[in-house]
Amino acid sequence: MRTLAHWARAEWGLLYVTVREPLLKRRWRAFPMTLGAVLLTALLQFVQNRPWGYQIVQDMGAVRAEDPLGPALLRTPLSLFVPALDLPVWGALAQILFVFGVAEVCIGWWRTLAIAYVATLAGTLYARVGISLGPHAAFGLPWTDAQVVDTGPSAAVVGLAVYVSWRYGAYVTSGAVTLAMVVEVLLKENLAGKEHLAALMGVGTLCLVAAVRHRYGRLPGPGQWRWRWRSGRRTGRGSGLPPIQS
Repeated sequence: MRTLAHWARAEWGLLYVTVREPLLKRRWRAFPMTLGAVLLTALLQFVQNRPWGYQIVQDMGAVRAEDPLGPALLRTPLSLFVPALDLPVWGALAQILFVFGVAEVCIGWWRTLAIAYVATLAGTLYARVGISLGPHAAFGLPWTDAQVVDTGPSAAVVGLAVYVSWRYGAYVTSGAVTLAMVVEVLLKENLAGKEHLAALMGVGTLCLVAAVRHRYGRLPGPGQWRWRWRSGRRTGRGSGLPPIQS
């Protein structure tokens, strides 16, 4: 039991102390963008389940690979908050509240949105490439997937979970999320699963860029943040935390 607790502190301790203080001081005001995203997702779910609202949501936020690229890119920002019709909306709301909330506290609201959109856009563009390759190619897709609506918030949630876990030294968590997405594709090969992998590749590119920037710049990388946190705990010199991004 003690070993498990030690592992949990090593894996999630830095994330925990980073999130805990803003939540205790500001409570819900610590993640206003996340609350807005949850409310927007709930509103879109309500509207698209009404006879008068389904087509409105489709025209404004549903992205399919068969759509022209220009209109699809214009719909992509809103598509991030359009939940899937065939899945319980409460699951999507809980994922957004938790993952977006942790990300907003840790890296700031605009970085959270930027990474979320990178993940969503990576999945959207992959669908077009996969369909052009055809079902017999290694990463190809059948033409019928061109009519399937993109993943909605799930790709952004997966991408953010991996990025924040990596950024704050929770490497096992980051690897576990990635492995879960690979298993998803192996067990149920569909467009959503492959878009999740594309989202991870997009976010992985961001991680690589950040690592290179930290390697040759002045900012410490994720491993150094963890070392500073542990060093601060050992010596009693404060929390050893990086500054919270605004």
